[in-house]
Amino acid sequence: MNIAYRFRIYPTEEQKILLGKTFGCCRFLYNQMLNDKIQEYKKTKKMLKNTPAMYKKEYPFLKEVDSLALANVQLHLEKAYKNFFRDPKVGFPRFKSKHHSKNSYTTNVVNGNILVEDNRIRLPKLKWISMKKHREPAENCRLKSVTVSMEPSGKYFASLLYEGYSCENQAADRDVQ
Repeated sequence: MNIAYRFRIYPTEEQKILLGKTFGCCRFLYNQMLNDKIQEYKKTKKMLKNTPAMYKKEYPFLKEVDSLALANVQLHLEKAYKNFFRDPKVGFPRFKSKHHSKNSYTTNVVNGNILVEDNRIRLPKLKWISMKKHREPAENCRLKSVTVSMEPSGKYFASLLYEGYSCENQAADRDVQ
């Protein structure tokens, strides 16, 4: 079972600039990939299998941000497409607006690229960011991914998704009663 904890983070001015670039690149890539899928479907009636790597030559600014964030954009778009074809009531995937979309991105833990210690977190390309850590995860949990988001008020948050959270003790208590 997975469990997520949301912590407030306090990036420096340089880190805020990179976070803004990452939010923008994720939105831009999502819209480009969606547009290319639509155009390909209109031409050939087949679904285009595109990846973020295909866009990095044409748009070199995509190399400045976390590659796993861009990979997750692809996964989110694929999931939206599959949901639409599974159940058309869900609606066709929409383009993300600069003004009405949520500023967020998700990055995965690979080879220890994300670390949490004391009151700070290390994220890819951002180095260490101070964090208000108000709780500790269970000992048997391991970090799976982090979603960084910015609220309209300008506050930044990191949602840490942990894997391996167990409810065995609660189930055992129910069986005894």
